[in-house]
Amino acid sequence: MDTATLEDMRTTLRGPVIGPRDAGYDQARKIYNAMIDKRPAALVPCADAADVMAAVTYVRDHGLELAVRGGGHSGPGLCLVDDGVTVDLSPMRWVRVDPEARTAEVGGGSHLGDLDHATQAFGLATPTGIISMTGVGGLTLGGGHGYLTRKYGLTVDNLISADVVLADGGFVTASETEHPDLFWALRGGGGNFGIATSLTYRLHPVGTVGVGVTVWPVDSTREVLAWYREFLPQAPEDVYGFFAVLVVPPGPPFPEELHGKKVCGIVWCCTGDLDGVDDTLSVVNDAGRPAFHFTTPMPYDALQGMFDDLIPTGYQWYWRGDFFDSIPDAALDVHLAYGRNNPTPLSLMHLYPIDGAAHRVGPDDTAWSYRDALWSGVFAGVDPDPANAETIRRWCVGYQEELHPFSMGGSYVNFMGAGEGQERVRATYRGNYDRLARVKRTYDPDNLFHANQNIEPARG
Repeated sequence: MDTATLEDMRTTLRGPVIGPRDAGYDQARKIYNAMIDKRPAALVPCADAADVMAAVTYVRDHGLELAVRGGGHSGPGLCLVDDGVTVDLSPMRWVRVDPEARTAEVGGGSHLGDLDHATQAFGLATPTGIISMTGVGGLTLGGGHGYLTRKYGLTVDNLISADVVLADGGFVTASETEHPDLFWALRGGGGNFGIATSLTYRLHPVGTVGVGVTVWPVDSTREVLAWYREFLPQAPEDVYGFFAVLVVPPGPPFPEELHGKKVCGIVWCCTGDLDGVDDTLSVVNDAGRPAFHFTTPMPYDALQGMFDDLIPTGYQWYWRGDFFDSIPDAALDVHLAYGRNNPTPLSLMHLYPIDGAAHRVGPDDTAWSYRDALWSGVFAGVDPDPANAETIRRWCVGYQEELHPFSMGGSYVNFMGAGEGQERVRATYRGNYDRLARVKRTYDPDNLFHANQNIEPARG
């Protein structure tokens, strides 16, 4: 973008346009993953849907590259584009709760923590992710899973409608009754079809939950994971627990003698009878005596923010993902080996359960096609020091590639890394890909929205 175009954009659009020479430029292009160092030609903070419509129209009419930033939590940095324009929704952070209807309408730049804070005032919640700094829009469009998924399904299973700015600069509301083809595609198809300026969700009664953290020495990984793969799928849907390999962080609730130790563990969330949580989770001893086991009642929104301070904005990240419907014995050995060789204190692997209520939706009812998967795995190399970027990348890639033969072939789109290729995108959507490509042709035939895990428009 030349200087004249940048100045013309500033004249044409109502709000601020931030260019490379502006004092706030580096802060404006800062995102969660510090490994990403993209330099947009302009960033356009938008206060409302009208600002977004104007920005999209300008970008399209001038043949510029476009990216969309919601919460700025994209691992591969898809919310920025070199030498193009980032439409920034971060000013659109608002939530309106209707406690009688049990719904929440959320601005496209909101974070999970904004939604959880607003709904918890009424003892309500909807399934989302586990880091409160995550953007609501990006998480939702990718599908969304977390502590409430076994009980209440994916985030997209609780999406009622979305207001969307399209590639032609137009504005529509997508729901089961309005633009149902677009609504189908939005529920898992990522940011391929437009910019969601607001989203409306169904809420469920969730207040204080039972939280547990159990860890075992890393050398017990094989035995613990063998127990977990049998226990969790048959556990009541009120019981959720994701499995992890990690390094114990320094600080409570962990005793000092465990700080810095490589372990495997499970983080629990129980939405049933709080008085029965200790009895419910006493089964952890069946996997072998834990090095540490802790349970406590906790407000749900506090659980959602529990890991925020551990992995704040500005660290180096490299992640990949895979879906699994089983954990065979050979996979246990891979988890053990990579847990023992964890390269940095914050690098991790998580297996998130996505069964229960998520399985009661058909594979072609939404764009999310892996309704038969039991776990969504993420492999993440994390460290604050840029000097360790290649080390954490190698660990992540090696871990994922060695386990991939045991996977179902595709990945949760929000866990996919940059440049994994078009076949990987197709594998993620399975038999839904061609239908998504037809919806893409209808709403974005020129593929304006391609700074994503891209679904190419169908031909003809």
